[in-house]
This record gives sequence, C-alpha cells and structure tokens, in this order.
Amino acid sequence: MDDDNQDQLLPIANVGRVMKQHLPPTARVSKEAKQRMQECATEFISFVTSEASNKCRKENRKALNGDDVCWALSSLGFDDYADTTGRYLHKYREAEREKAEQKKATDTEKVNKDEESNHTSCQAVQQQTDQIPEPTILEFRFL
Repeated sequence: MDDDNQDQLLPIANVGRVMKQHLPPTARVSKEAKQRMQECATEFISFVTSEASNKCRKENRKALNGDDVCWALSSLGFDDYADTTGRYLHKYREAEREKAEQKKATDTEKVNKDEESNHTSCQAVQQQTDQIPEPTILEFRFL
C-alpha cells in the first residue's frame, strides 16, 4: 500500500488497541490481521460517511452531523448500530449541555465575586481618601 492510501486509513495502533480490548489477554494479533481490520474499518466508516454526505448534499447542507450518521447507518441496514450510536449521541449532547451550564454558572459566580471584590475595594479606597486631610491652601499676596 502506498503512502497516499496509508494516510487515509485509521491509525493502526488504535485499531490494534480496540482489537486487543475484545480478545483474551493472552491472545496475540498479527500485523497482517491489524492491517486487514484497519482497511475494513476505514472502508465501513467511508461507506457510512458517504451515505450521510449524500443526504446532506440533497438537503443543501454543508455540515454533516451525528444525526446524519445515525440516519445513514439505519438506511444502510445497520439498525442496531444506528440505535446504539443514537443513544450515545443523545447522552453525549446531554453531558455537553450540562458541562456548558456548569461553566456558565461558574462564570456567573466568578463575575459576581469580582464585582463584589471591586465594590469592596472601591469602598476601601473611598475610606482611605476620606481620611486624608484637606490640603492647606496657601495664599500669597504681593503688596
């Protein structure tokens, strides 16, 4: 396989890692087996992505999203994958929404603390300036 095609494949280390996770700890996976699985997984992803991309093109959209991938999986007959991916996508979006809400709450809390701190600092400066005696005005008259 030439370098151009190799660049389009999934990283073989990742493919090997996933394969090992689903095999007994004593199992060994040959380089050739990893390469075949790498090619198959890459082809599968390209197949599904192409179907989702065609749907987007027909709808005059430029961005492909998770819902498009779920639709493509289902339309290609991979309903089990579509259902599982859809549930994962829903949980992922939920987690991201919660993370954004927590960040927003933290940011709001920080702004409130900063405003309170600034107000306290301003009061302290005001108290310090109140304690400074008025400057004595000297008046010179030339006769």
